[in-house]
Amino acid sequence: MIRVLVAEDQSAVRAGLVLILGSAPDIEVAGEAEDGEQAVELARDLRPDLVLMDVQMPRLDGVSATRRIVAERLADVLVLTTFDLDAYVFGALRAGAAGFLLKDTEARDLLEAVRTVARGEGIVAPAVTRRLLAEFAAVPARGARVDPAVLDSLTRREREVLGRLGEGLSNAEIADRLDMAEGTVKTHVSRLLAKLELRSRVQAAVLARDLGL
Repeated sequence: MIRVLVAEDQSAVRAGLVLILGSAPDIEVAGEAEDGEQAVELARDLRPDLVLMDVQMPRLDGVSATRRIVAERLADVLVLTTFDLDAYVFGALRAGAAGFLLKDTEARDLLEAVRTVARGEGIVAPAVTRRLLAEFAAVPARGARVDPAVLDSLTRREREVLGRLGEGLSNAEIADRLDMAEGTVKTHVSRLLAKLELRSRVQAAVLARDLGL
């Protein structure tokens, strides 16, 4: 069962999300938050598998809430936004969000996105992902960047997987491209994230593009 915390300040939208998520037999709504502060507090108390996070919320915005939740390793965060290239989204991804969806996403796609992130696949909606990565990589990074020399610690296969992440491919697509088992790809992703000290595969994808892999 995938336990989801829904963080959305508009009650009507939140009720709709809860209704959609509750319709799936493998998904459980663990809690509801009306603002970013409450989202962080409930994430600490409930320890959900995933937080469905609105970007623009009172008291604490979704970006700041995402940063706290990811930093404390409380849950994966899937960001919801009205704008496909909202600057807030870039901030959320830099903060370690697993991915993002537009609020007008179809119900079936929302459910599949939740399942995808729960499986460890940080990037959903490939068509949107590739456009997002192109824009995201063009935004100057804030804070320290990974030293290219750190790549020397990666194995050849890990470098190949990192390059495919930069293309916005899922684990299944990477497995097909590199002719390996999907489980093996997942292991490579986990190891390269640890070696590069990155919080999410999205950050790894951006790094791959930054380095021209």
